[in-house]
Amino acid sequence: MTERTPETETPPLQTADRVLSLLLSFDREHSEWGVTEVAAEFGLDKSVAQRLLAALAYRGFLVSDKRSRRYRLGPAVWHLARVWERDGGLASLVRPPLRAVAESVGVGALFAVPDGVHMRCVTAVDGATGPLRIYGLAGELYPAHAGATSRAYFGMLPPGDRAALLYGRPMARFSDRTLTDPVRLEELFAEVRRKGYAYSEGEYDPETAALAAPVMVGRRAVGTLSLAAPLDVFRAREPELVAPLLQCAADLGRLLTPVRPRRDGASGAR
Repeated sequence: MTERTPETETPPLQTADRVLSLLLSFDREHSEWGVTEVAAEFGLDKSVAQRLLAALAYRGFLVSDKRSRRYRLGPAVWHLARVWERDGGLASLVRPPLRAVAESVGVGALFAVPDGVHMRCVTAVDGATGPLRIYGLAGELYPAHAGATSRAYFGMLPPGDRAALLYGRPMARFSDRTLTDPVRLEELFAEVRRKGYAYSEGEYDPETAALAAPVMVGRRAVGTLSLAAPLDVFRAREPELVAPLLQCAADLGRLLTPVRPRRDGASGAR
């Protein structure tokens, strides 16, 4: 018997698959859809597209603008997101890969997501070197201009977006290694794009060194994976930690990438 794979398996419930595919089609590039666009994008009759949109709006997953007749995500999506986060959400999802890499290399690992002009630690796993702080790292904010954890993300932003966030505001110094010169910072951001990762020593925490890589979903950075340890422990091991760092960051990117809807009309009969 032929083994099924995610690429070849036919969804068991066509209508359910259409509904979920339609929800997943809402993203940064498509924050709203109209009936005609949905019909064209998914190869559906307009009447089918209208019924799908109306059903989602009825349950609160979408809201419609009566004047434009276009649909946007609704409060039911927010409700599910709150339930997911309350149950551990993103932290629970990414913790197993973090634990695996921390155990493999023997230093701490953390995953952070953007939060304004900071990166916010979602969860962290201690390595063999022990905890970096006497308190848990979850929730800690790392400023955009200081340290590898932030640099690996902000270095992947378009220059105009990064400049609007970082420059023209005070930048605190946390140690004598903290950089506040925009020219030097831009050189280091360019290095992230060239090498695929960032390294820092004592820029935010004077006693800590870190390697960090952007976690990519498609072409967009959604967060960073960092390996960190006391500076004297980490410095000698930096070269050997790059490969496991990049591999785990790639694994996290795949884990966080949803199965996108097929937009070629191949979802079945109309």
